[in-house]
Amino acid sequence: MTKLFEITFLDEAFQFVKSLDKKHAEKIIYNIRKSQIEIDPKIFKKLRDDIWQFRTLYQGLQYRLLAFWDKTDNNNTLVVSTHGFIKKRSKVSDSEIERAKQLRTLYFNEKQKIKKI
Repeated sequence: MTKLFEITFLDEAFQFVKSLDKKHAEKIIYNIRKSQIEIDPKIFKKLRDDIWQFRTLYQGLQYRLLAFWDKTDNNNTLVVSTHGFIKKRSKVSDSEIERAKQLRTLYFNEKQKIKKI
């Protein structure tokens, strides 16, 4: 099957997944891989300001990894996961979206610095 996009994790997202119980982390990774081959808004959904979320419900816990698209490489569409958290309310808080936007800005600034070298 053809992947719709590649995914990379910023350090915060990686550390979040790594800190979880193994079975919970495996479920999150399974859902992310599933979203790479099929469009399912229950798993991968746009929030606002071009911030998206990977959603996983496992054993009564709602896990979220926020992400954004990096389409700067014409050959490779990349989704960058910024950070993760366990959601307690039905709505993703504005502070989590703002955090993802700040991490997106840092990501592109670093990418520009590397490109200039």
